[in-house]
Amino acid sequence: MDEKLIETEADVAEGAAWLAAREPRFAEALLLTGPLPLRRRDGGFDALLSAIVSQQISVAAARGVWAKLEAAGAISAPRILALDTEDLRALGLSKQKAGYAKALAESRIDFDDLRRQRAETVVRELTAVKGIGVWTAEIYAMFSLGRADVFAAGDLALQEGAKVLFGLDQRPKDKELRIMAEAWRPWRAVAARLLWAYYHVIKDREGIS
Repeated sequence: MDEKLIETEADVAEGAAWLAAREPRFAEALLLTGPLPLRRRDGGFDALLSAIVSQQISVAAARGVWAKLEAAGAISAPRILALDTEDLRALGLSKQKAGYAKALAESRIDFDDLRRQRAETVVRELTAVKGIGVWTAEIYAMFSLGRADVFAAGDLALQEGAKVLFGLDQRPKDKELRIMAEAWRPWRAVAARLLWAYYHVIKDREGIS
């Protein structure tokens, strides 16, 4: 695996400087956002289980469910496999998410091996698990594995940030934004950080909902 990794704030700064030197609009955005965050997080089974828990519910609700799972020790594959669907529902998971949690536990993903795989392989292996979509897999590759050249083009905030920054008439869809992002290799994950930061700046300034 010879891909660039983002492990420190210096890595993020290197990528930001590269992007700013090649795209004036990124340079302008950086003046508004300031230094970009590292945003690294732990990986493994519990990270993906947390992503499943968080799907389509508020942050507060997700924290509540996660607290119940933690209290029950139900954040590891063996423990999830030991519980039945009703047990998981009693801990706050919907029937559908209980099924997703079971599928993740049954997948027996080798998380150490994922760190040695190319990003495309990581996304393909993760999305083979029921309940894990492309966005979740790409976010995992970006922030849990630190891959520098992954871009979650399906993210609505990234799409809106790109629309405003590049003066587009409408928000680019996933495929269109992926094509745009080709020009940002090998630092697409830093471009994503920049677009997220820029989106939050303009959202606060212009009241974008």
